[in-house]
Amino acid sequence: MSNVLFDVPGPKARLRYRTYAVVGIVAVVGFIAYIGWRFYDSGQFTARKWEWLQYAQVQRDLANAVLQTLEAFASAAVLALIFGAIFAAGRLSDHAWIRGIAGFVVEFFRAIPALILMFLFYFGLPTIGVPMTPFLGVVLGLTLYNGSVLAEVFRAGIQSLPKGQSEAAYALGMRKTQVMFLVLLPQAIRAMLPTIISQLVVLLKDTALGFIITFQELLYYARYIGSQGTFGRPIVPSTIVATVIYVVMCLLLTALATYLERRNRRNKKVAAGTGGKLEQVALGSAAGTAGG
Repeated sequence: MSNVLFDVPGPKARLRYRTYAVVGIVAVVGFIAYIGWRFYDSGQFTARKWEWLQYAQVQRDLANAVLQTLEAFASAAVLALIFGAIFAAGRLSDHAWIRGIAGFVVEFFRAIPALILMFLFYFGLPTIGVPMTPFLGVVLGLTLYNGSVLAEVFRAGIQSLPKGQSEAAYALGMRKTQVMFLVLLPQAIRAMLPTIISQLVVLLKDTALGFIITFQELLYYARYIGSQGTFGRPIVPSTIVATVIYVVMCLLLTALATYLERRNRRNKKVAAGTGGKLEQVALGSAAGTAGG
């Protein structure tokens, strides 16, 4: 028994794959246990290293750092989605000069690491008289990089849609812009939702790069606490706490993506029925025009 792309594994192959999986899991668990033991042996789990979490002021500052991280993420995510939608439409434009400009912008900012963009905004713009804050530097850098990636995601989603959707919309008298933003783009977002959320998770993690330009987000504060001699310089405990918070935020975002995807599957039949009605109305309109 075989598939188009690969042969279905037999009993021996399945046993071998399971053995590899068990060995891999044991190796990973063993590595994590070894790291944990080394931390314990070096005194990273002593009470003195973790007492900083008991102070109310530290807890408030930590909460503010998380809030700063979420504010940067929310601002950059909204702007990146808008940027991606606009430049995806530009790359699909009927005008060659618009496609050229949009393609150049998207490929240019996709090729530059987000950290370099933050550097250019935070350190470069003030030299020409443009005021810049660490928050704006982080948001602009993340917007341009992730927005360029999302533009390609939207473009792929739009091109994957059946041509009947746009043809039906044109037959109803809709303009190119209306077809793109009212018919195609919403369907592309639903189709590419897992990929979009995955990129937003990347954006959330990349906010940690802001500590390099003194943006006081979660990692910046963890580094600050870890350097305090009053608490025994708990750099490892503070990093572990920051890691756990990042993991929780990413898991919540992933859970949101899973929920939206399930909801999208439940509404798929409804959407398909609506699309079919749209095409029927368009065909009826075209037939009436031809008959007239």
